[in-house]
Formats: sequence, C-alpha cells, structure tokens
Amino acid sequence: MTETAAVRPANRVFIDKQHPDAYRALTATAQAAKDAAAAAGIDRRLVELVNLRVSQLNACAYCLALHTRAALRAGETTLRLGVLAAWRDTELFTPRERAALALAEATTQTAAYAQAHATLSADEISAVVWVAITINAFNRVSVMSKHPVRESPVPVR
Repeated sequence: MTETAAVRPANRVFIDKQHPDAYRALTATAQAAKDAAAAAGIDRRLVELVNLRVSQLNACAYCLALHTRAALRAGETTLRLGVLAAWRDTELFTPRERAALALAEATTQTAAYAQAHATLSADEISAVVWVAITINAFNRVSVMSKHPVRESPVPVR
C-alpha cells in the first residue's frame, strides 16, 4: 500500500488498512475475548455495554455507532443506552453490570494521537501505533492479572 493510500482526513493514518495483518490479529483477539465472555456466562448485552462505555471514554464515534446498533439488536433499551455515560447515577444497572462497567473503566486508558506527520511516514506512524496498541493490551493483561515478576534463571548481561 502506498503511504498516501492509508492517510485520511485530518492527517490520520488508517492503521487497519496500513497493516491489515496486524488488524486481522487484533480482530481475532477480539473474537476470542467475546468467546471467553460467552463461556464465562456474560451475555451479549453486557458485552455491548462494556464496548459502548469504553468507546465513550475513548470518544470513538465509529465504535459508538457500531456497538449501539449491536446493543439494540441484543435487546438493550434506548433508555439504558441513553444514560450509560452516567451509569453510576442511576438505578437502571444491576450490581453485576455496575461491576463490569467499573472494571472496564479501570482498564481503559486513552492516549493522544501523536502529531508526528512531519517526521514519520505513514508506515512508521502505523507501525508505532500498532506497537503501542499491542503493548498496551499486554500491559493490561499483566496489570489486571497482577502477573508476578520472577528472577530470571539466566543472568542478564
């Protein structure tokens, strides 16, 4: 793909188009997460509430639109969707939903998009963003899991 083919309005790089293999891997990870949620007994409505709340925090209009439709298809009500941003201030959400929403908020960290077009190519921007996305995902897995740090059996040089 040419450098300009993946650059869109407002000097943004569509990193999913710039590096489609990385995006396909992320999509597979998202599907595995949905499968794990279903196996854990988390219904589709709650998955979509989490998707929507995280998307609200990240101000992702695309995902808000996509997951609003998915939530409605899953049986969510327009009233609950309308007050989701203020879920703590209403009695419309169950204790289980509240726990899931609080956990989703705790694991969401937004980052500003780097204004790096003057120095980095579209390929470089896309690659750096993908690296940041993947390490952020692995960081969240380890932080939320509290993975222990163990002494390495091999000395580090």
